[in-house]
Amino acid sequence: MIHSFALHVPDAELAPEPLDAAQIVSGSPEVTGKVVWESEDGRQIRGIWQITPGVVTDTEADEVFVVVSGSATVEVDGGPTLHVGPGDMAVLREGDRTTWTVHETLRKVYAINL
Repeated sequence: MIHSFALHVPDAELAPEPLDAAQIVSGSPEVTGKVVWESEDGRQIRGIWQITPGVVTDTEADEVFVVVSGSATVEVDGGPTLHVGPGDMAVLREGDRTTWTVHETLRKVYAINL
């Protein structure tokens, strides 16, 4: 049973989450993260994610996130271009194909529903 908790996000230790080389468009971005809570059925995930500068592509899950530090431009194929930085909240739809241009190391907290 998981109890309520608080976590200081800027200092949280994250583990490497290697990118698939096919996702990297330019630069040498590195991803780290930490799942801090997951529902018993695995369909709800809460965590912290960080990426260093570079350009990567992704196919998104149903996600809401808030940027803690850093900045990026997220281009959604056939949709808007999102400019995100500290304090910004963004919502991504499941299946969105995105290109992330990370300007400075970005750390976010996220909630994903599968």
